[in-house]
Formats: sequence, C-alpha cells, structure tokens
Amino acid sequence: MECYLPQLLLESLEGLPGYDRTAFENIHCSGEQVISVRLNNRKIPAVAELAFADAAVAGNVPWSTDGYYLSQRPSFTLDPVFHAGAYYVQEASSMFLEQVLRQTTDLTQSIKVLDLCAAPGGKSTLLQSLISNTSLLVSNEVIKTRVNVLAENITKWGAANVVVTNNDPKDFPRLENYFDVIVVDAPCSGSGLFRRDADLVKEWSPQNVTMCSQRQQRILADVLPALKEGGSLIYSTCSYSESEDETIADWLVEECHLIPVAIPTQPEWGIVETRSPKHQGYGYRFYPDKVKGEGFFIAAFTKGEKVAPVWQSNKYKTKSERLAAKEIDIVQPYLTTNESFFFIKQQDETIALPAHLENELATIQHSLYIKKAGVKMGTIIRNELVPDHELALSNCISKTIHAIEVDKATALQYLRKQEIKLATDLKGWALLTHQQLPLGWIKILPNRINNYYPANWRILNK
Repeated sequence: MECYLPQLLLESLEGLPGYDRTAFENIHCSGEQVISVRLNNRKIPAVAELAFADAAVAGNVPWSTDGYYLSQRPSFTLDPVFHAGAYYVQEASSMFLEQVLRQTTDLTQSIKVLDLCAAPGGKSTLLQSLISNTSLLVSNEVIKTRVNVLAENITKWGAANVVVTNNDPKDFPRLENYFDVIVVDAPCSGSGLFRRDADLVKEWSPQNVTMCSQRQQRILADVLPALKEGGSLIYSTCSYSESEDETIADWLVEECHLIPVAIPTQPEWGIVETRSPKHQGYGYRFYPDKVKGEGFFIAAFTKGEKVAPVWQSNKYKTKSERLAAKEIDIVQPYLTTNESFFFIKQQDETIALPAHLENELATIQHSLYIKKAGVKMGTIIRNELVPDHELALSNCISKTIHAIEVDKATALQYLRKQEIKLATDLKGWALLTHQQLPLGWIKILPNRINNYYPANWRILNK
C-alpha cells in the first residue's frame, strides 16, 4: 500500500539507536494494526473471563502483568464488560510504564503519585492498579475540555483512592515536595502514532517538534518543585524525535540536577536502550518494527537523595461539609466493610473517601481545583439514598446490594438507556450486572423499571 512519511523526520532519525529506515518505513506502510487491552485486576482476575465478539486473545504484552493483544479490533462500544470497567483499551508500548514504576518505586508503601497530563486515563488506570490501597493518585488534566473523559474513565475503573484535578503545571509548586512519583506523559509531535492516526502525519513539522520540546521543558520545570527529594520522575512521549526525547533527558540532568535511572529489559522484548548525548541519561525507545506496539519513548530519574519528609499533610482542614451521623447510617450499608471511609457533602451529593486520605484531601483542596474525588455515593432524600452511578461501578460497593444478572442483549438495551423488562420479585433499587460486573442502577416499581444509566454516557451505536 502507498503511504507517506515526512522525509525530514526520516532523515532526522538517522544515527539514533535502533533506527532502521527500511524496516521503519515498511512497518508504517504495511497497514498492520496492533490492538491491546489491559485488564482491571480489581474487577476481573483473568483474561479467560472476557469474551470479545470478533477477536481472540493473541498473547500477552510481555512487559505488562495484565496487558493482552487481540487478534483484531472488536466493537468495544458494544461490549458491556468494557463499560463496566473490566479493561482499558491501551497501546501496548505505553504499558511499559509498569516496569519503570516497579523498578523505581517501593509499591508496598503508601505513596503519593501525580499523573500530570492524564487524559484520557490509560496511564492513570495503570498507575492505580499498581499502587497500594493506602496510596493516593492525583490524576490531572491540563485541558479543560478533556477532563470529563478522564473523570469518566477513572469512575469506570472503580477506585476510591484517586483525585482528579484540572490544573496547569505551574499550580503544582503549591504542593512543594509532596509527591513520591510524578509521571509526565508530555504533549508531543506525535510521530510515534503515525501508524495509528494518519492525520498526525499531515500535522508533523520540524517547527512543531521544536515547539513541543520547548513546551515539554516548561511543563517539567513548572511541576518539578512538587516532587519530593528522592522521588521519581517518569517522563514519556509518543515521539521519535531526539529533541523531544534524549535532549530532554540531558536537560533534566543539566538544568534540573536529576539523576538518570536504568530500567532492566529483556532482549526478546525488542526495546532499544538509548543514552542522551551529553550526560548519558538512560532512555527506552519503542520502534514498531522491533516491538509489537507503537512508537514510544520513556525515561526515569530521581530527584537527589531521599530525605526525611517535610510536608505536613494535617495543616489544613477540609473545605467540605461533613455528613451528620444520621446520614452516615443511611449510606454506610452501601459500602464494603473491608475499608473505613469518611464522608463529605458537595452541594447535595454525598462522597465517600478512604479514611486515610482525609488530610490529603484537605491539602489538595487548598492548592488545586478538584474535578472528582473518591466515590460519589448519591443524594439523600427523605432518609433514603438515591444512589449515583459512581457507586455502582466502584470497587468499594457492598456485596450485599441486590443485583440482577442479565444477558448481553438486555445489557446493551440498558446501556442505550432504553426500557428494559425483567422477571424479578425484587422491589426498589438494584444493580444491573453482566458477567457479574455492575453496569449501573435500576429502580423496580410495581408497573415498570426505571433505567438510571447516565444519559450522557449512553451508547448511541445501534
């Protein structure tokens, strides 16, 4: 097939580690598409439990615990299990973030992680799957128009220990020395995704590469004060260009005094280790002619030596109204007894957060704009909880809630927000489930069933 790759890009890559122009051009012109998904290990433990309509599992992503390749792209939109948050459709190369985090961070500890440029949520959901339940993930999106899809994907993932924020990198120095790990998947020129999105080829130019490199430096310089001494910075792009990759690694060493970290890889993975020209900082290049994935670059650094924590997370009080004891008695039965929670009220909505994050919420409220925190439980009306969709999809919902299992056809009717009919003796609120995974709420009345799936999430595909 005919294809076009910018000649200036191809020439600029000459001499870079792992670059083979002929193989690079051939794979980009082959029309091959790599489809990969990553399981939500807190909702579904084994890929064998998933049934993709027109695709078979074609092997595991070798650097990912829960990543799998599919034989072709099924209709994810028409898979109820996808809407239940059982898996995330994520590009395979970017799943290597798992290896970098495991090699640089003690994941058994309670840590605070920032995903700075997080939408649509692939790396945030991966990070959340790896950190402990007593840890905190702040998932931030700079662009206001993209933060809603991030919040939606975090909701589907079901985690309570995540706060979604909508802030500029320059806002984060208010949280000086706060985060143990900062992940910056930086805005870039996008050459690593040419195979997946042909429109990016038309937008590529050397001028755009230069602009992206300068923007990446600004973003990193703005956010680095929020990283603890001894903390880890993980930097990545989906660009092949040296000025967005190795040059940034040199800049982080020289200007920001960070220490590069080597990440062990297996030869059979096909990942190319690269070193920055000036300071020999480690980086890892993914070429689609060498790995089963798209173009990607990632590098890790530490910020000096670890020192005793100086941040006082208890110096602020939460700005939110607390629930009264009587209200807590109403909402508590909806939650698992395996964790303890504290409850706040935003306008009329009740929100549950893990108890150990009470001081952290107050700290973040003081410094950032919060889009979503914890799990929205619903609204208390006349001593009854009108449950929210976030509660239905959360991992902390009680197993004692009434649930009704339905087949795929009924599940899709529900997800389209159509009328559904069920043979049941239950009355009142119930969870609708498919393959034992909650999809959302219904309310069973004497003469009908009300469908409470969020209208703005409904499937429009017929």
